[in-house]
Amino acid sequence: MSEIYFSKFNVTKQVFYKSKHTYAVVNLRPLVRGHVLVVPLRTNTPRLSDLSPEESIDYMQVLQVIHRFIMHVYKADSLNISIQDGPESGQSVPHLHTHILPRYKTDGHGDELYGKIEAIDFEKYAEEFQIRKSNFLASAAKFKDQIPEDSQRSNRTEEVMHKEAEWLAEELEKFLPTLNPNDVVIP
Repeated sequence: MSEIYFSKFNVTKQVFYKSKHTYAVVNLRPLVRGHVLVVPLRTNTPRLSDLSPEESIDYMQVLQVIHRFIMHVYKADSLNISIQDGPESGQSVPHLHTHILPRYKTDGHGDELYGKIEAIDFEKYAEEFQIRKSNFLASAAKFKDQIPEDSQRSNRTEEVMHKEAEWLAEELEKFLPTLNPNDVVIP
């Protein structure tokens, strides 16, 4: 595999999936176990709107594959999927990337990033979603302090990230044949 960069950072050993225009990589400082990033290969793409039409299609297809894979391999109930598009939105690296974080009915973790979503009227959504959301909000308070502040999180070693990337690549190779081609296109 040729070298792969996340902005100016060589992340080749952290990559566990690569398509024509996109890759998936384990995170240097994950918020939760299984926190991965999906990133375009072209490094001069700071914003979503910088992708070409072909890159956009590939990016969305990879997001769908990795979405299903992370749900499967981490047995997640839900996912947080986040793009911080521009420095005012909290984007810390000037290279488009999408965070995918596995979530569980019992994790109680809240994300400041998603705090504004709490105000949305969920009446229009399915009853099951409303029940799950209510249960989550009721239990979230007791877990509030479990996610450390960024300044308290430490970087993982390249060896640790490489081992995780190798494991995810092996698991993904087993998982891809289980996908229905009518549901998702594998780039």
